[in-house]
Parts: sequence; structure tokens; C-alpha cells
Amino acid sequence: MAKIFNPLQKLRPVRTLLGLLLRRPIVGTSIIPLLPDGRIVLIRRRDDGLWALPGGIVDWDEDITTAATRELMEETGLMLTAVGRLVGVYSARNRDPRFHSICVALEAQVEGSFKIFDKAEVIEVQAFEQEALPTGTLAHDHAAQLNDYFVGKTVLA
Repeated sequence: MAKIFNPLQKLRPVRTLLGLLLRRPIVGTSIIPLLPDGRIVLIRRRDDGLWALPGGIVDWDEDITTAATRELMEETGLMLTAVGRLVGVYSARNRDPRFHSICVALEAQVEGSFKIFDKAEVIEVQAFEQEALPTGTLAHDHAAQLNDYFVGKTVLA
């Protein structure tokens, strides 16, 4: 019996490789930015209108601190002056409604003036006293990250 040529057969290794690469969690960071006066800076997201911690996906060739510094500048215009403590690593499957992501949350000392460079993602930047944080309207799992921060936890979740 003659073997039937199937052109898709040659694509099987490529399809397998793409499946391995693309079906992995995305690594990102969120920053709990503290101004010198102790207020915490949040952004309002363009996609859902919710308040959120600044942050985003770690780019190729970046480490977590570099990504946090870049994302903070793009979203708030603020400069990261010192990384504080690790608040946690958050990896629950449903923590981000867009895709499975692993988020490394950091405390950071920041300074500067608010300026939104990434207007496609951010519509507002505002500083809040702890008591005035809009915890009921935060994106993703940022309310949990802030709560863990305030109670002094370092979380692996």
C-alpha cells in the first residue's frame, strides 16, 4: 500500500513547539509605589476603567526590577528610586482575566511628577492615602496584593 503524503505532517513539530511556548504563564510585575509622603500611586486602566497597581509583562532580556522601573515610568511618569520588599508571587490561574500570568509584586519608593506615557493602557494616575484606596474597584488581584502588603506578608500564592 502506498504511503499518502500529508503536507501537514511536516508542521507537527512546529505546532508542538508553539504549543509548548504559547501555553505557558506570562511573567509580569506589579509595583506598590510609595511617594515620599507615604501615599500609594494607582493607575486607572483604559480597558476596564478599574484602578490598579502599575505594572506589566516582563520583556525579553529584562529582569523584574528593570521591568518594574520601565512599567512604572510608562504608566505613571514616576521614577523608581529604591525597591523595597518582595510582597509576593501571585500565580493563581484566574488572577488575570486575560491570560494565565505570574505576577511578582514589589514595594518601591518612587518620586517625580505624574505623566502618562502609555495612553493606550492608562487613563488616570492618582495618589491615595491608605484609608482612601478604592479597594472595592481594583483590577485583577491587586486588592489582595495591597492587603498582603499592609499586613506585612510575603506571599507565594
